[in-house]
Amino acid sequence: MRCEVVAVGTELLLGQIVDTNSAWIGEHLALAGIDSLFQTKVGDNQARMVLAIREALARSDAVVVCGGLGPTQDDITREAIAEVMNVPLRRDADMVEAIRAFFGARGREMADNNARQADIPVGATFIPQKRGTAPGLICPVGHKVVYAVPGVPHEMKEMMERAVLPDLRSRSGEQAVILSRTLRTWGLAESTLAEMISARVDTQSNPTIAFLASGIEGIKVRLTAKATDEATARELLSAEEAELRSILGDLIFGVDDETMEDAVAALLKAHGLTLGVAESLTGGLVGARLTEAAGATEFFRGSIVAYDSQVKFDLLGVAEGPVVSEEAACAMAEAACKVLGADVGISVTGVAGPDEQDGKPVGTVYMGTTVDGDTQCAHARLPGQRDQVRQFACISLLDLLRRRLLARELPANA
Repeated sequence: MRCEVVAVGTELLLGQIVDTNSAWIGEHLALAGIDSLFQTKVGDNQARMVLAIREALARSDAVVVCGGLGPTQDDITREAIAEVMNVPLRRDADMVEAIRAFFGARGREMADNNARQADIPVGATFIPQKRGTAPGLICPVGHKVVYAVPGVPHEMKEMMERAVLPDLRSRSGEQAVILSRTLRTWGLAESTLAEMISARVDTQSNPTIAFLASGIEGIKVRLTAKATDEATARELLSAEEAELRSILGDLIFGVDDETMEDAVAALLKAHGLTLGVAESLTGGLVGARLTEAAGATEFFRGSIVAYDSQVKFDLLGVAEGPVVSEEAACAMAEAACKVLGADVGISVTGVAGPDEQDGKPVGTVYMGTTVDGDTQCAHARLPGQRDQVRQFACISLLDLLRRRLLARELPANA
């Protein structure tokens, strides 16, 4: 069974409100085993709403229309659905009294325009409200169905879980679960990554494999499995993840919401190491990312933001001269250990722009890592404008540390 989502509201098109409702509905349709291949946003215009709903019905068995059930004149989802059904609206007296009682229970008088929320297309049924005034709708259109749910997120979620999803499962006659898992990678372009696992992509139909370029957060590989139950779906995902890990190795740094700093934090904790940072062009961004990781107080000693060259000379012991250099990065990493009393030190210096520095072009970055007294330096030319260079430098430095820690032997008690 296929179900589409049509989100209603001119504010969505203007970017005044982010459409998180469609994302939530899509996720929960998948968990219910309902395929959802399209999502549409449309403004508060009846003709365009009717067109969007009809197009969705032409492609799918069911449509969830989210929003436009309020009491004001621009809330016209009821009218649009009635036009799609080719039936009139009727005002339900019992629903009017239910809405009036909702206000009365809160010591307020119902405004006349709230009575519009009791209008229902002939042949449809209400989904009673539990948290607000706008009831939802279940509207048959031939052998297909249109659901209308409020745009207020907590009202929408309650109504979807209580009424819409169970009704969809009943109509589908199929017990299925769709689950996704995302492998997060860093270090290769999307095209190169795709070539490495092309055989798996070409042969796999369950789970399916898709790519998502995520800018400074790398390339995501999304696996999606469909099965009769959640346990079987997870088994399919785990088996495919194992296959991809055997190919991609340490290019994979996380799963789903795990960030690069989460990966680094886990390794530092496993090795029982503390970390100090000395950063220049990133201006504290590396330290900020590390403190986002859960339990950062267990391993993170601090970050020295040595933005001015003289601070590098005086505080970090960098030799007088160019500060965008391998030598400077090495000295900074070693000083991060010494000054902050850390087991591990990392550093970054470079040119974020807009102008070159020390004869080095914008995007030139040197990164240092000191682990077990051994200091190594890496050089990179990073793309983009100033903020992009800074963000790329952060995750590149953290990835360098991650790889060094992966290569380090774990303590016996880990």
